[in-house]
Amino acid sequence: MHRLIAMGLLWAAMISPGVANAQTEPVVLATGTFQGADSVHRGEGKALLVRLADGQRFLRFEQFRVTNGPDLYVYLSGHPAPRSSTQLHEAGAREVAVLKGNVGSQNYALPTDLDLAKFKSAVIYCKRFTVIFATAEFARN
Repeated sequence: MHRLIAMGLLWAAMISPGVANAQTEPVVLATGTFQGADSVHRGEGKALLVRLADGQRFLRFEQFRVTNGPDLYVYLSGHPAPRSSTQLHEAGAREVAVLKGNVGSQNYALPTDLDLAKFKSAVIYCKRFTVIFATAEFARN
């Protein structure tokens, strides 16, 4: 069960993965747990791919924490657990946004035409130094 906050609105409804009540509640499409890339770059928390009843989709981080660093971005990757810039990009990557913060729950809107089936992980990536900080491999619901 997950509590979701999206676009500043609180949904107090509890969600069963892959099931929506009366087609009005958000559906969790996939979940993953963040792991640090190494002993210096650490990450924890959950990454969720969420679809709202109106078709909007979000990448949501819950109980999220990652080592702070410069120039951190959120990516979706076709690689399940990239540990290098090459692995991040070789299977197809999509830059989602600048990381909003290194601690706390957050949402990132995704285009409705983006094929989420192509992506196997959420990644925190430092563009300046081309270093992976953390990855969350998705399990589909």
